[in-house]
Amino acid sequence: MATVWRLILPIEASGSTQMAIDEWLLEQHRLGKSPACLRFYTWAPIAISLGYHQRHYPAHWQNLEWKNQTIDLVRRPSGGRAVLHQGDLTYSLITSGYSGRRRDVYAHLCKFLIEGWHSLGIALQLGAKQQSYQHSDNCFGTSTAADLIMGNGYKLIGSAQLYRERCILQHGSMRLLPDPSLVENVFGTPIMPPKALMMISAASVVDALAAAAQRIFDIRFEVQPLSHREQQQAVAWAQTKSSAQSISRETN
Repeated sequence: MATVWRLILPIEASGSTQMAIDEWLLEQHRLGKSPACLRFYTWAPIAISLGYHQRHYPAHWQNLEWKNQTIDLVRRPSGGRAVLHQGDLTYSLITSGYSGRRRDVYAHLCKFLIEGWHSLGIALQLGAKQQSYQHSDNCFGTSTAADLIMGNGYKLIGSAQLYRERCILQHGSMRLLPDPSLVENVFGTPIMPPKALMMISAASVVDALAAAAQRIFDIRFEVQPLSHREQQQAVAWAQTKSSAQSISRETN
């Protein structure tokens, strides 16, 4: 009998709320209070998310606007470099029980992304480690073994992980229809999404990836929307955790 995972269909919220939810769901899974899950979400207002250890970034990012709205700066609990969350769809996968090299775990967990996108007519392959990645502010400026790129070199998905004991949070941005001028304003380099992506809706991506995940991981999904109470619990947990860390830094 297939293991049951939770499927959380797309929700829209601020970046700080989405990061709190991701980390809270990981903690709930670590404590044995919730099953493995796959969820999708979008960011409102749009935001730039920084990797957990990314301390340096352009000063003008603190004053960016798009369509008369301030662009948020949010820190992810996972590693990697900055990601612009506009015109993208983010996936979040929480699971456990894996061991071995993290690169191999990445490769395995990315299989559902590769198969799902293949069913939509988009061929993807894992990126290769590049030395320049450590010197780039932009996650999508270079590719690593955690990323998925199209045959023309377009980096469609950039992912990052967070481990808690043997539990894993892997989340990633799927760059569907980013605004080229905004990308240039943020990172200094324009990009043009391949025309093939313009014909694919976010809803079809969710359906394709959920179906692929069930096949790849030999699981069955139960759709369980994220409740308002759960969102409140996640935000409160994140605030308590942040306060405790601040107190710890002050006393050390």
